Amino acid sequence: QVQLVESGGGLVQAGGSLRLSCAASGRTSSSYVMGWFRQAPGKEREFVAAIVRSNSNTYYPDSAKGRFTISRDNAKNTVYLQMNDLKPEDTAVYYCAAGWPENVRRSSGYIYWGDGTQVTVSS
Repeated sequence: QVQLVESGGGLVQAGGSLRLSCAASGRTSSSYVMGWFRQAPGKEREFVAAIVRSNSNTYYPDSAKGRFTISRDNAKNTVYLQMNDLKPEDTAVYYCAAGWPENVRRSSGYIYWGDGTQVTVSS
C-alpha cells in the first residue's frame, strides 16, 4: 500500500501562486507515475500534470502549460505542483495520484489517491 498526503492548498487572489506538495509513504516505487488531478464542484476529475519518477518526463494539458510545473524529490518521496498566474477557473480540489497508467492523462489508470487539498482562487 501507498499513502499519499497533499498539502499546500489555500485561498489566493487571481494572478497569485501556490505550491502543492504530495508526500508518499509505504511501498513506494521508483517506477511510479505521479499525477495531479483536480475536481471542481459539478465537474469531472481533470488531469493537471504528471511526472515519471524514473526519468522525470513531465506531461501537462494545454490549460496548464506555462503556468504549472510538476517536479519531484525522490529522496523525500515528494512531488510538487508549482502553480503560477492562478485563475478563478483553477478553483478545485487537487488530488495527487500514483500508479502505472497506460495513459498518464486518464485518472482510471492510477491506483493510489490522496484525499485532496482545496485550492480557491478569488477574482
